[in-house]
Amino acid sequence: MKIHELELKPKKNKKRLGRGIGSGQGKTAGRGTKGQNARTGGGVRVGFEGGQTQLSQRLPKVRGFKSKNPTNYQVVNVGSLSRFKAGKVDASMLASAGLVKKADDLIKLLAVGEVEAAYVLTVNAASSAAIKKIESAGGSVSVDVAKPKSTKPDRSATIE
Repeated sequence: MKIHELELKPKKNKKRLGRGIGSGQGKTAGRGTKGQNARTGGGVRVGFEGGQTQLSQRLPKVRGFKSKNPTNYQVVNVGSLSRFKAGKVDASMLASAGLVKKADDLIKLLAVGEVEAAYVLTVNAASSAAIKKIESAGGSVSVDVAKPKSTKPDRSATIE
């Protein structure tokens, strides 16, 4: 479909309510006679169920805590390192192989799978089991604990 093939629907005029008997929507203006909904500002609030306990009150309350600034790691399993030759493996190599999306993001190494070659890895976090597997294969893991990029201003600097 192209833009010139689109058909515009004619705009529907709004009903002008309460403008006399001849308009067809005069007197009560389609609101019926009397009652809460016939009044100006009438009607019930959102979620009101006629006095029955509201659904929001019947459901269990959410417990626990969710951080406003979570630390999100991209996970790399030890078994997926088999596509590399033995030696140094860094974030850019993991990104080019498609194991992580961006080389700049935080990377965590987990112990899923087996290791045959000796790898020298630099990651932001690693499980102890993953480190043991790499070291037992003759490699090493260096954990570079880098803080994620914060969007909040640094308040530690003093102003003179």
